[in-house]
Amino acid sequence: MMINICEVGPRDGLQNEKKIVTTEQKVELITRLIESGIKKFEAVSFVNPKIVPQMGDAEEVLKYVPKKDGISYAGLVLSNSGLERALKTPVDTLHVVTATSDTFNQKNSKRTVDQSVQELTNVIEEGIKSRRKVIGVLGTAFGCPFVGNIPPSRIINIAESFVKAGAKGITLADTTGLANPNQVKELVSKFKEYFGDDIEIGLHFHNTRGLGLANVLSGYLSGVRNFDSSIAGLGGCPFAPKAVGNVCTEDMVNMFEQMSVNTNTNLKKLIETANWLQDIIGKELDGMLMKL
Repeated sequence: MMINICEVGPRDGLQNEKKIVTTEQKVELITRLIESGIKKFEAVSFVNPKIVPQMGDAEEVLKYVPKKDGISYAGLVLSNSGLERALKTPVDTLHVVTATSDTFNQKNSKRTVDQSVQELTNVIEEGIKSRRKVIGVLGTAFGCPFVGNIPPSRIINIAESFVKAGAKGITLADTTGLANPNQVKELVSKFKEYFGDDIEIGLHFHNTRGLGLANVLSGYLSGVRNFDSSIAGLGGCPFAPKAVGNVCTEDMVNMFEQMSVNTNTNLKKLIETANWLQDIIGKELDGMLMKL
């Protein structure tokens, strides 16, 4: 079975950089990645541009990115106001996000998890009515830097609320890189046991403690085929202490290719794009293969 990559560099990657990348450069990044075989992108975020100025041009990015059959663009939505912005654009998919830790969610969106879930179930329902695909993203699913472990039952309950509202898939996100391979195996197993194969499951890892690819492999061996990753290992989280980059796209593709698992991408072009992006950002990025 083929791996499905959601490239989050244009959003999760760039939002954590001090340097503001231009709209034109973002569009070129996405264009280059399409030419490398990437088909799904988390391209923008509909958050308050005063808080995350790097994402202030979401509407412009979506206006100019290539529109091709088989290419889909997702936008991050945290609230009703974000939904209003998203529905005025051609974005295909809404990534509706809450943390599963109250402390983290208060810092990230100034509300409790229950308050977020209540608002976001409405966001999901309205998104479905507007004929957008909706994926629920559960942050801090593998632990919170402020409160520690999050019980799997809590994660499943939040996921169930999103699914009942109409979400077609759930992404379990390791926001600050606390996950380990055994934990990934256990949580994926409990999730699949509860939801069966009806709900698409995705995994989103950060490499904060060097376990990003190990966690991807654990997820793959547990039956997951949908993974978020970021070109050149770009990324982090403005609200998470010491969270470093996402799992690196080209390094992940290399791992799967070495295992004879199809990703439908061109590794050489991905590495070329990683090096191009490093020049744009103006500092050494975290990808490993691009250094060879």
